Amino acid sequence: MWLRPNRALSRRGLRRLIMVLAALALTTAGLGAWQGNVFAPLFALIESCAMALALRQAWRAGDRSERISLDDESLEVRALPGRRCARFQSYWVRVRLAPGHGHDRLLLGSHGRELEIGAFLAEEERIEVAGKLKVLLADVQGQPRR
Repeated sequence: MWLRPNRALSRRGLRRLIMVLAALALTTAGLGAWQGNVFAPLFALIESCAMALALRQAWRAGDRSERISLDDESLEVRALPGRRCARFQSYWVRVRLAPGHGHDRLLLGSHGRELEIGAFLAEEERIEVAGKLKVLLADVQGQPRR
């Protein structure tokens, strides 16, 4: 199972958005310069660069994901990009939703350890993932589905 945040824009759409916003800012600054504000184009250029960097950083945050793999012996959660990996014995893993920070947190727990997964997902998506994981774990553990 792959958990990924939703993205509203593709890379191409992000470039287009940045170009349109920069063109609007520079056009407005050009009008300001025409009326006597000679510093307006400089500030518009600085603003456009800062806006492009901020949008790019926000878009790159969408690269995070988590891969969950389950077999008869273990459940493994690998965070990407990066090398964080957590492994639990599949028979002992428990899935629960716990309140915290204004939304429910999706936690996997076993033997006194807990790991939050899907923090970047919407509330409904976390509930859906919790349900799917409970069903998959019940199948592996040989328990009847609830």
